[in-house]
Amino acid sequence: MVRRWFSGFMAAAMLTSVLSFGVSASAQETEAETETETAAETAAQTEAETEVSDGADTEAAEADQEAGDVNIMALKGPTAMGMVKFMSDADAGEIDTQNYQFTIAASADEVTPRLVQGEADIAAVPANLASVLYNNTEGQVEVLAINTLGVLYIVESGDQVQSVEDLRGKTIYASGKGSTPEYALNYILSENGIDPETDVTIEWKSEHSECVAALAAEEGGIAMLPQPFVTTAQTQNESIRVALDLTEEWDKLQEGKEEKSSLITGVVVGRTEFVQENPEAVSDFLDRYQESVEFVNSNTEEAAALVGQYDIVTEEVALKALPECNIVYIDGDEMKEQLSGYLAVLMEQNPESVGGELPGDDFYFSR
Repeated sequence: MVRRWFSGFMAAAMLTSVLSFGVSASAQETEAETETETAAETAAQTEAETEVSDGADTEAAEADQEAGDVNIMALKGPTAMGMVKFMSDADAGEIDTQNYQFTIAASADEVTPRLVQGEADIAAVPANLASVLYNNTEGQVEVLAINTLGVLYIVESGDQVQSVEDLRGKTIYASGKGSTPEYALNYILSENGIDPETDVTIEWKSEHSECVAALAAEEGGIAMLPQPFVTTAQTQNESIRVALDLTEEWDKLQEGKEEKSSLITGVVVGRTEFVQENPEAVSDFLDRYQESVEFVNSNTEEAAALVGQYDIVTEEVALKALPECNIVYIDGDEMKEQLSGYLAVLMEQNPESVGGELPGDDFYFSR
């Protein structure tokens, strides 16, 4: 059932079989023998019907075991938006391979403990957090796919910021401390000669919605926001403008470098134990997730309606924000190449941002 803050979906596959039973009698039976055989035949038929029922129950139970629960968590933003078709199909009972149960969380702080404790099997998390979890759990987490590229923007309710240099001396409202937003902002500031510790004031909020509220309450306020929260802020205050696209600013810093990297916001990870023990379930999940991402990117109106249905953001906001959310599905070698390059940049900036060291090859899942 769908709750206001999360939705759970279950679908089970039932299999049945039909057994047959036959009894033959001799052509030269006496009348007594015939009556005896008739009674025996009746008893045998009853036994056969019982076997049919028991056989069906057994096979149904085995089917239930095969269609096990897969607990998935996504963040209230682009990662959940990319899953809405998947979630809708599960809710409608159109998936008979696994019992997919989805939870939409407001922040990564809600996801991490449930993933580490085994309450979640698969989760969408910030890209750098995946590396931190891998290192802190000694490889008990692996990344399955990249799901979101750069979606971070500097927005303001004024006209002060035209370049990164214009952020010097300003106060920036932001959320995502300790994850991709913080390290992306620090990298861009530092590479432009601005010390994040002394040259700007960054006020960290626990959720993106708090940044939107702070921005609305302060004339001339500046915030770092991801989509779709940029669009949410703009619907509340038409004077709010996008001052800087941090993906563009990141790309500018890669010019002339031999090894270039891309700004990656989010990935989907799985518990290593679950991945190894349930290869078919993981493969099924990835196929359906990829189909969902493709649907969302090519059917904006229908996807926006589903986003509103699952209370991620309003349908109106989703309709405007989806084209700017950079929702993707990238796996395999391309995932490894892009993500390893991104993590290497963070590692150079601050080793703790990736958990102290770059993850090993076993961090990158491959089918």
